[in-house]
Amino acid sequence: MDPITIVMFGLIAVLIFFMFRNGKKRREQMQQMQDNMRPGAEVMLQSGIYATVEAVDAEENRVTVRSGNSTLVVHRNAIGQIITPVDAVEESNEIAPDDDPEFGEHVEDGQNGNEDSTSNDPDQPKA
Repeated sequence: MDPITIVMFGLIAVLIFFMFRNGKKRREQMQQMQDNMRPGAEVMLQSGIYATVEAVDAEENRVTVRSGNSTLVVHRNAIGQIITPVDAVEESNEIAPDDDPEFGEHVEDGQNGNEDSTSNDPDQPKA
């Protein structure tokens, strides 16, 4: 075998390796998108229609979406991309008892544990 044939087989092997690698990445991204599809998420269908997910039926592979005044039932694979995902955990603005406010942060009365802001002396009786 001459060196040109060996180089050609090497290039073909590298090309095949990258083809399988890109296909695997694409499948993983599609699976992640399918797993993150929840009611309330704004999505774009493969046809370019923007809609909001209302319900997901994993057993039937159907998604109910609302676009404007219309409600559509489409296959899960018809979702092209998720524009605005729905976060599962929402943050609350309450201050926990052990959290101190940052320097200069405004805290409303009653949130920092002091009902009476005029006296911080524990020995002085409150009126």
